[in-house]
Amino acid sequence: MAHHRLRLLSCNIQAGNSTQRYRDYVAKSWAHVLPAGKRDNIAAIAQLCSGFDIVGLQESDAGSLRSGFTNQTHRIAELSGFPFWSHQPNRRVGRFAHSANGLLSRQRPAEVLDYPLPGRVGGRGALIAHFDLGGERFTVAIAHLSLGARSRGAQIDFLADLLADAQHAVLMGDFNCPSDTTEMQRLYRHTRLRPPSNIVATFPSWKPSRAIDHILCSDDILAEPPVALPAGRSDHLGVALNIAIAVGEAAASGR
Repeated sequence: MAHHRLRLLSCNIQAGNSTQRYRDYVAKSWAHVLPAGKRDNIAAIAQLCSGFDIVGLQESDAGSLRSGFTNQTHRIAELSGFPFWSHQPNRRVGRFAHSANGLLSRQRPAEVLDYPLPGRVGGRGALIAHFDLGGERFTVAIAHLSLGARSRGAQIDFLADLLADAQHAVLMGDFNCPSDTTEMQRLYRHTRLRPPSNIVATFPSWKPSRAIDHILCSDDILAEPPVALPAGRSDHLGVALNIAIAVGEAAASGR
C-alpha cells in the first residue's frame, strides 16, 4: 500500500511578538506597533518550521511598521529553506500592523486561492492550496477564526461549503474555540473533516489550558496524535501532525 507521508505544522506566530505572561500584553504593548525585538523570535520560529513539509502561519505580518516592513511569511520561508510560500493579507491597521495567513511548502502548489471570511468585523480570511500528490488532489486550508461565537459560526459554515467536496483535506489554524463546540459540529457534518484524535492545549503558551489551535484531517487520512510545540515566544503553541495519504492504487481501492 503506497502512502505519501507529510509533516504538518500550524502556528499563530503573534507577528513575532514575545509574550510569556499575561502582564506582557500591557508591559510590551509597544511591540504591537514597533519592530524591535522580533528578529530573534522570527529566527526561532523559522528553525521550528524547517523540520516540516507544509506549514500554516496565522498572525504573520505582511509588511508594516511592527515588522520593520518585512513580510514575515517570506522571511521565515527564506530562513527555513522553503522553496514555495504564499500569503493572504487580511487586517490592516494603517502603516502600523498588517496581519496575514501564510503557507510554506516543500512542493509547489498546483493552485492557491484566498477567500475573505464573513463576520461582524472584517479582516479574517482563509488561504487554500491544492497539491498534486501522485495523481491525488490534496487540499490544505489555513484560517484564523473570530473570537465571537456568532461570527465564528458563520466562518465555519463558509469553510464547510468550501471544503464540502474535498476528499483529501486538512484544515489548520487558530480556531479560537475547542474542537468539540456546537459550531464545529457543523463542519464535521458537512465535510469529511474529523476532530483531532486527542486534545492538545495551546494557549497561553506559558501555561497551556485551552485547546484552540487545531489541524483537522479528512477521514481518509492516517494521522498520528498531534503534538504542541513552542513557536518562538508567541502566546500560542504550534501544533505538529504527521500524516499519510493513500496514493495511486491504494487510493483507488479505497484502502
